[in-house]
Amino acid sequence: MKIAFIGLGNMGGGMAANLVRAGHEVRAFDLAEAALAHARDQGCAAFATAREAVAGVDAVVSMLPNGRIVSAVYGEEVIGHAPKGALLIDCSTIDVATAREVAQKAQDAGYRMVDAPVSGGIAAAAGGTLTFMVGGSDANFAEAEAILGKMGKAVIHAGGSGAGQAAKACNNMLLGIHMIGTCEAFALAGRLGLGPQTFYDIASVSSGQCWSMTSYCPLPGVGPQSPADRGYEGGFAAALMLKDLKLAMEAAASAGSKVPMGERATELYQAFADAGNGGVDFSAITKTL
Repeated sequence: MKIAFIGLGNMGGGMAANLVRAGHEVRAFDLAEAALAHARDQGCAAFATAREAVAGVDAVVSMLPNGRIVSAVYGEEVIGHAPKGALLIDCSTIDVATAREVAQKAQDAGYRMVDAPVSGGIAAAAGGTLTFMVGGSDANFAEAEAILGKMGKAVIHAGGSGAGQAAKACNNMLLGIHMIGTCEAFALAGRLGLGPQTFYDIASVSSGQCWSMTSYCPLPGVGPQSPADRGYEGGFAAALMLKDLKLAMEAAASAGSKVPMGERATELYQAFADAGNGGVDFSAITKTL
């Protein structure tokens, strides 16, 4: 299958490489020359513009920074330039409203499209173990699943257009809340005289167990290796967590839903990023405690 991949950053680069390894012909585009060079090294064909990359393809996959860019790329570079038979798959994390608007524009122009944001981070993108939350029709999901399955361990149909983004917003709001709670619990345990490993050994097999503790522990030397063991480098940047929390707050406001814990997590990550920590892993918020 001939697939255009637009957006080759930390996540997209690994995802595109996995499509190449799966035997697909990948036509890559990114504004950054370094990202394009890396894609070429991974076996992708690099193009100077998105319009050139989408010419003659069977599918388009995108991994872009925000909804404004997604809307512009699909509106100006993909729709009307990719073949009408191409399936459009946007893996960016954006707001629900924009995801639905872009999907409607694609549908009106004769394309099929799904939103398919991911969970898993840079290591999972490179390793092909992402989780995809997919919004779109049953037929479009079935077609997208065959492509997404080459880049992830789980591909889940969340519902109609925008449902993938809704699932991602709720999931990452929960993750942000859990991580802060995990950091608070370790900090309190330490002040009460419990060593971090001792507390981990107890809580990881008790009712306080959560992913932020047992898979992504915010303290170095405790649990499986995590960004905490690398000086909080790599992983999932605090600025990206803040972006996702803000998207969740927008979604909550539009749905008339009260999310006081989500609001507080957003405030704490905003302060953390404003203090110059946006580039470190989001688990580094433990340093504020």
